Amino acid sequence: MAKTRPKPLRSALIAVIFASLLTGCMSSAKSKYFGRTSPPAENVLRYVSGSEPETLDPQLPDGQPEARIFMALYEGLVEYGPKDQQPIPSIAKSWEISSKVDEFIFHLRDNAKWSDGKPITAQDFVYSLRRGFAPETISRTAGLGYAIKYSSEFNGEKVFVKKNGRFLTAADIDGTPAKDVPAFGPDTEFNRTLRGPDRITLEGDEKKRSKELESDAKLKAAVEGGEFVPVKAEDIGVEAIDDRTLRISLRQSAPYFLGLLAHQFFRLVPRQAIEAHGKEWTRPANIVTCGAFRIKEYRPYDKLVVERDPNYWDAANVHLDRIEFYPVEELSTIMNLYKAGSVDAFLNHTVPTSWIDEVRQYKDEYLNFPEAATAYYSMNMTKAPFSDSKVRRAFMLGLDRQALSDFRKITKPLFGKVPSGIYPEYDKAVEKVGEELRKERGVTPETWAKRNDFDAEAARKLLTDAGFPVVKSDSGYSCPNFPTDRISITFNTNENNRSVAEFIQSQWKQNLGITVPLKTMEFKTYLPYFKSLQYEGFAQFLWSGDYMDPYTFLSLQYGKDNEGGAGFYDAKYDKMLNDANAELDPDKRYEMLARAEFYLMDQLPFVPLTINATNWLKKPYVKGMYPNPGTLIPWKFVYIERDQAKWDKDVENIFKTPDPQMEKQLSDLTATQKAAAK
Repeated sequence: MAKTRPKPLRSALIAVIFASLLTGCMSSAKSKYFGRTSPPAENVLRYVSGSEPETLDPQLPDGQPEARIFMALYEGLVEYGPKDQQPIPSIAKSWEISSKVDEFIFHLRDNAKWSDGKPITAQDFVYSLRRGFAPETISRTAGLGYAIKYSSEFNGEKVFVKKNGRFLTAADIDGTPAKDVPAFGPDTEFNRTLRGPDRITLEGDEKKRSKELESDAKLKAAVEGGEFVPVKAEDIGVEAIDDRTLRISLRQSAPYFLGLLAHQFFRLVPRQAIEAHGKEWTRPANIVTCGAFRIKEYRPYDKLVVERDPNYWDAANVHLDRIEFYPVEELSTIMNLYKAGSVDAFLNHTVPTSWIDEVRQYKDEYLNFPEAATAYYSMNMTKAPFSDSKVRRAFMLGLDRQALSDFRKITKPLFGKVPSGIYPEYDKAVEKVGEELRKERGVTPETWAKRNDFDAEAARKLLTDAGFPVVKSDSGYSCPNFPTDRISITFNTNENNRSVAEFIQSQWKQNLGITVPLKTMEFKTYLPYFKSLQYEGFAQFLWSGDYMDPYTFLSLQYGKDNEGGAGFYDAKYDKMLNDANAELDPDKRYEMLARAEFYLMDQLPFVPLTINATNWLKKPYVKGMYPNPGTLIPWKFVYIERDQAKWDKDVENIFKTPDPQMEKQLSDLTATQKAAAK
């Protein structure tokens, strides 16, 4: 018998009841606030988090709807700061970093516990990271942690080579002498192994390994007669020195790494629940968490309710009793729920374009701030016709991104990989390197300034050169032999996403004579479809920075199994990024990263679209919730203010307005680390 999925009764009912409310409110007398503005009777925050979460396992998905929920349920060594997204202490109360920024020692809190009351130890972090990198876990974000020594090799099921009782190293191939690397922290046998020469690793698959060896005679000769030993979980650079001390060893310098550790991939998962229940460990009856909140109730496609966890190490400073997460995607429904006072805040990128002019008048509620977030259309480079760089560049030049931003009203055009205006020092490096490259290539300033800008004529010529002639007629342009039956613009269900896709579809029809079909799907289905390169043509790619460094954008195309979803891999690009991160001078590092970005834009695995803005609303009585650059909310700081005199006013200045309660909380958290740093 076929089963039908339960309908989200609560959300559907509310949407129906209030479907006509908006029209009536629009015509009523002008209010100071956008709809009903009364704090909830209980100490609860009601929040629209976006689409239904794919899973409650923090190491598997990579979407923001899940990330918002994970920030309530799980913690890691550090947490995102509520205002600036810079790392603040979490389960780690303090840490030390080696001079080369390639080793980190974390000191854990004595009172950190799981929701079942079991103490959290350094071994829990070792287990969680080993599990995250395990190939069978199939984490879509494991690549973020590849800076950890031997993690990518373990995840990629590679092998070491053992010969004459020892593992072969680079010195056995090219004669490079081993360097004496001094210990950082306690000198353990495991750490001495990691500090030693890098071991050679080869493909684990025999056919791939044979091909790898055939292409390198010196390597083949060196490993002849050797034993191939699989890289194991125990080999990666994560070590519990004792119950309260954790060491992470990297394969090279990574100045961005501390901020990255707040990402969901690095948050703890419960060994006791996973080993007891297997894949069923995230069911409400089985789940064990370690964040400020724990699961109270979960009705898929309706709501997820979390409650304050009394076992949480900082429970005394968690202000809310509960958070109710609502999985709603339809933008008009979200706006109606908010206006009716049924929810107190909602996710970013949500106010529909047609509503922005009105909503932005509510200056105590509308949060429109610069965001470390970008929108692209990835192009599947593994399938024709987008395997041809001329075709890829034609579609980029055939889109007027300034017109797109004017249509969206709150965005800015994106002309590269890294959003401008977020990292001021990096912007300076881009300008400097760009001028150097312009001179190297003998290009005039005018031509250089327009190299990635809208140029329909140049786009049509590129298509013609690629074998797809663009024909002009009285009715406009056409490109008769372009295979539109094999491509589409694929995006996840969302009103804003559709309006953007329709605008771009119209642009390409007008400028290139090509009508690209549209294809939409549910978010949790879309992400695996996108990452596995099942799409043909274009796929929407929205990215919010995981940490405050331009590398969070540039690394999307790093490595063979990268996050970019375009099938792009370039060893030269990887080396440029590696070399940049090995540079400890911040200015020089930014310049090297900028060169890598220019190189990537020459390859063009994506069509840059816009630099996004936060674009969301919260009730003025919701305090401690900030439009930080990634709109990632550490929920423990959020509270309901019932004294109307203390409500937020003029949120354009929300970052400058003092919040003594939150500032004391932050000061107490960082005091230990500041003392350790001295």
